[in-house]
Amino acid sequence: MPHSSRIRLNIGSNKGNRAAMIRRAVALVASGIKGAVVRVSSPVESEPWGYESANRYLNVGVLLCVPGHVHPLAVLRVTQAAERALRSGPHRNADGSYRDRCIDIDIIDIDRRPYRSSRLVIPHPRMLEREFVLRPLLELESDW
Repeated sequence: MPHSSRIRLNIGSNKGNRAAMIRRAVALVASGIKGAVVRVSSPVESEPWGYESANRYLNVGVLLCVPGHVHPLAVLRVTQAAERALRSGPHRNADGSYRDRCIDIDIIDIDRRPYRSSRLVIPHPRMLEREFVLRPLLELESDW
């Protein structure tokens, strides 16, 4: 049986039409990863994590099942291109602190295999601190 990759993402927005931005981000990521079968969780609303804002986040978990092996940096290129296409400005302040953003796409896990480079760490190092990441992904895969 041929190998398939399981890519787990979290996509969030707290600026503008949050649901529409998330739908657009899912479509861009799916179109950038050939052959992906995409499942999207129910949305979860939460307070901003790591900074103060009156704007609540809407987040979804995304599971992409892809035939064959997908390199983590290839996934990063696709997610960053989707963010650039949808973002109206930087998603961090000049001092590196978080700020409101129309779209944020995090790679949470790929094939339950650790990966580390200067550009990407998998699994996402703060996923266990974020219910808005765990709850949507557990909806998609209760055994994850």
